[in-house]
Amino acid sequence: MEIKGKATPENGHLFFDPMLNWLESYTHNPSAKTLVNIHFEYFNTVSSKFILAIFRKLNELYCKNNETIVQWICDKNDEDMIEAGEDYQALVNFPVNIIETD
Repeated sequence: MEIKGKATPENGHLFFDPMLNWLESYTHNPSAKTLVNIHFEYFNTVSSKFILAIFRKLNELYCKNNETIVQWICDKNDEDMIEAGEDYQALVNFPVNIIETD
């Protein structure tokens, strides 16, 4: 799974609910390994709570003995995005690899 770009919806449900619904279905019959690449240039406060919901759903998957890895990809000079990745990293049990790019 890959999430990439800018997330600035005023109504986060319209954008994120289909993704969360798909993820919920996926958790019932997941692959042996789940890799999620997340590469936001920017996300707003509304999006942050939905991103947390994605991380929580992935954490449930991990707790059911499914190999789950998130790669949080961000510009090496974007301190805010690096910090956001570290914040999410602290909230889950599975590996969140922060990958800083040029």
